[in-house]
Amino acid sequence: MKLRLASLLIIAPCLLSVPAMAQLDLYDNGPTDGTTDAYTINFGFEPSDSFQLSNAASVNGLQFAAWLIPGDLVESVEVSITSNEFGGTVYFDQQVSLTQGNCVGNQFGFNVCDELGTFNAVNLNAGTYWLNLQNAVVNTGDPVYWDQNDGPSMASEGSLGTIQSESFTILGSSSGTTTTTGTTPEPGTLMLFGSGVVGLLGLVRRQLGR
Repeated sequence: MKLRLASLLIIAPCLLSVPAMAQLDLYDNGPTDGTTDAYTINFGFEPSDSFQLSNAASVNGLQFAAWLIPGDLVESVEVSITSNEFGGTVYFDQQVSLTQGNCVGNQFGFNVCDELGTFNAVNLNAGTYWLNLQNAVVNTGDPVYWDQNDGPSMASEGSLGTIQSESFTILGSSSGTTTTTGTTPEPGTLMLFGSGVVGLLGLVRRQLGR
């Protein structure tokens, strides 16, 4: 009886660890910056960032950093994964519910928050893909912005063309070694700020005025 109990005590922690092992970092575009710039992901704007998978993988979630007006909560965002920026073959396209946490204020008066979303797994071969975020739903209806961190990803925005890339992590499972390619961004110049949050906020205001 004691041997059986000891065996159960050994097996139980292993069973408890299974859910945690089911979601790994498949691609990491680097840490949150929160001090340089950010790009709108609602009001018709859609930034697109590339990511690479070194092995076939099952993608079932993502984490990214958002700039928010204090008190705002991002409830969901439309996530698509495509073969090209904004298009080509669409492997996944769904409104994904988000869990928000770790909000920290920055020098521009925004909260920079971690946003975590999970979804039904999509199986992808090794290769390069594009992550597109748009139609974010915020409890107040305010704009929400995707944090720029100048990571290794290529990035663009439909109304602006090529932009610096954003902070995000692709989550899931893989039979091979996971890909982690993030780099620490160089200190950003505040002059870039006008091309993102401030510039896009003006466009949002013009859209709202129509």
